Amino acid sequence: MKTGGPQAVADAELVARIPGSKSLTNRALLLAAAAPGTSRLRAPLVSDDTVAFRTALNGLGARVEADDADQCWTVTGTGRGPVGPAQVWCADAGTAARFLPPFAATGRGTFVFDGSEQLRARPQKALADALTRLGTHVRAHEGGRLPLHLETSGLDGGEITLDASMSSQYVSGLLMAAPLTRRGLTLDVRSLVSRPYLDMTLRLMRHFGARFEVDETGGRIEVRPGGYRAADVVVEPDASTASYVFAAAAVTGRTVTVPGLGADSSQGDLGFVRVLERCGARVTVGAQSTTVTGDGRLRGGFDVDMGDVSDTFMTLAAIAPLADAPVTIHGIGHARLKESDRIAAVAANLRACGIRVEDGNDWITVRPGTPGPARIACHRDHRIAMSFAVLALGSGVRLELDDPACVSKTFPGFHAELNRLFPGHSIPASSEERR
Repeated sequence: MKTGGPQAVADAELVARIPGSKSLTNRALLLAAAAPGTSRLRAPLVSDDTVAFRTALNGLGARVEADDADQCWTVTGTGRGPVGPAQVWCADAGTAARFLPPFAATGRGTFVFDGSEQLRARPQKALADALTRLGTHVRAHEGGRLPLHLETSGLDGGEITLDASMSSQYVSGLLMAAPLTRRGLTLDVRSLVSRPYLDMTLRLMRHFGARFEVDETGGRIEVRPGGYRAADVVVEPDASTASYVFAAAAVTGRTVTVPGLGADSSQGDLGFVRVLERCGARVTVGAQSTTVTGDGRLRGGFDVDMGDVSDTFMTLAAIAPLADAPVTIHGIGHARLKESDRIAAVAANLRACGIRVEDGNDWITVRPGTPGPARIACHRDHRIAMSFAVLALGSGVRLELDDPACVSKTFPGFHAELNRLFPGHSIPASSEERR
């Protein structure tokens, strides 16, 4: 995919069409599957990851049906853990690999979880160890990675301490399984990263009828047994995905509004807009929408901890060359263990564009510069592709993404939407996107 600078456009507000939150969609799917009766998810994200998650739940005994427009998913849950044997294919979805094994462990029988080579490379040891301590027989690949084999007769529950320094998804997976244990579960969480995602999990659990208490430190969570009740959910737009159109507004001097993503959002990644404020953008977070207005110039010269919003650090890093001073992002060491080593991948791609970059274990500094043409190595990582598309848009440089279709993981229509909002942004033909 080759991208270039925007054509002249009228100075008017642009309304972006952002698909539903992946994090909300997959959490709501699991909780609905664990509840007895029928729940409905309206405006779910339809993407590679969520379809993989939906398919996996069907294989575990729930029934998930989509309407003709794929705008409402009806989930018929069983109110208990799954019954094996079952083989579960997680594809590239980290949420499936971290959320579904604890759910399966509350059932009975044997279960095998596997995924793509990319997913097999991601760590699972903390989760495998936790399930073992709770009484499940777990056999994992070297280093606690997929494939993961479980033999279970349900979980009594109890109390465990969990190191969450690599991912908050382990904690969310165990918490969502906890109401299905016989005695409940108390988690003492240490070194938690991405706290807003855990808060999202707890908020949705309460919506589905779970009972729990969180101590004043936020690190000790006691979940009572008793299961869930069916509930309907309207999935709000994905805040991580919205970061790209918000950043595009900042670098092009336009105004972009995302409806449905407002002050009551449960998504921590909406906090990215506050980082754009530090870059000089004007931000309005209303009750029902968020708007970002840029003037085409970016301020730099600051250091920001993006540990709680690490899925958006690449958005900032990719546009940072356009700032008037260096930008340092830290607190993102766990991003090295995502779909790719995201710090290394972003640094290498910026250097390929001729930008000066320094990076360390959990930080990256990007210096101002004029990007040159380059071929961007996406590493099958949707967030790299989308971030560098915004750099191309803001700088006018011609960049070629080596895998433009990888955006289908979370936003299959990304290139078309960016081109609709900013007509000078060239996109691949639809047939090329599907390759």
